[in-house]
Amino acid sequence: MNSVRAAFTPDRAVRRGLLGTLGVICLGVAAGCGSDPAPDPPPAPESSAMAVPRAPAEARAQLAARAAAAKDLRSVALYRLSSANRADRTVTVTRAADGSWRVDIPQGALGGTADVAVARTRTGLYQCGLTWTAGVSPGCVRVGGPNARLASAVDPRVQHVFVDWLEVLTDRRSAIAVTTTAPLAGVRGACFSVESNSTSLAAPLDVGIYCYAADGTLTGARLGFGTLVLASTPTGPPAEVTLPAPTVDAAPLPVAAPPAPDSTAEVEAPG
Repeated sequence: MNSVRAAFTPDRAVRRGLLGTLGVICLGVAAGCGSDPAPDPPPAPESSAMAVPRAPAEARAQLAARAAAAKDLRSVALYRLSSANRADRTVTVTRAADGSWRVDIPQGALGGTADVAVARTRTGLYQCGLTWTAGVSPGCVRVGGPNARLASAVDPRVQHVFVDWLEVLTDRRSAIAVTTTAPLAGVRGACFSVESNSTSLAAPLDVGIYCYAADGTLTGARLGFGTLVLASTPTGPPAEVTLPAPTVDAAPLPVAAPPAPDSTAEVEAPG
């Protein structure tokens, strides 16, 4: 009997060795030794360098398309302008069939005490005072040729949204970053958050939120000077814009209020 057991001992050792080897193989192979093969591993996610820019790039393309449509619009539109410490005002934007334009901005000069308009015609760029205030009568001052720009001290800024800032929004080389954002209250259309992506340069436009309908109509904007909301459906344009007052030989009205008179000045007693 002992000889018989001894004869079978090597066989048991061999079997145990084979089973151990199989166990090691099962642990090391991705497709296991069970009856069902292991599922394929999930695909590796896209790198952030490829996946992240897709949404901003798409948003910028959408904004550029709507801004390009806005450049071709010819209409008269009314906007409610809300800004801090002032009652809401109605801004009138006229873009004529011949490409001339005019933007009427209530309380746009002299610290909010004077209404002004900014207009561009074939003869030049004008800033027009619309109200009698501080001894100043209504009149339009020619600032320069059609491509002239207002100095910052006399620039109410609202008109830029409808004219030259459209060039920035359509230029892919502009130093701006664009993402989609939730619509402003009471505003329809698509809204885009626009930020500067360069810390070394001044922003080429006011950063903030710009909202457009599919046809390019600005439906709302939240910018440094306040919030614009389209107040009614735009109407058809005139053939050309007309200046709201006669041209005068004077300086443009400053945006800021004039300095208060010095109340501490000595009054000379009558001699």
